[in-house]
Amino acid sequence: MRKIILAAAIATSALGLAACSENAETETDEAVDAMAADAEEAGDDIETTTEATAQDVEAAADEAADEAVKTADQIGNDALDVVDAAEEAGAE
Repeated sequence: MRKIILAAAIATSALGLAACSENAETETDEAVDAMAADAEEAGDDIETTTEATAQDVEAAADEAADEAVKTADQIGNDALDVVDAAEEAGAE
């Protein structure tokens, strides 16, 4: 009789451990899935931020180039004005 009770207790313990093991495995799988989703979301956020930054840098570079062209044109015009003034002074 003791052997039957002991065997039943062992079987019950084994089933309890198996159930705990399944719960632990399920919880681990869920945690891994959640971490993967978080990592994917972070990757998407990084990509979005990178694209926005690249667009901002490109716009700033275009604006700086436009200003440089305007400045070069203004310097050229000022130089021509100096030449014209010098020629007029020389003609007098």
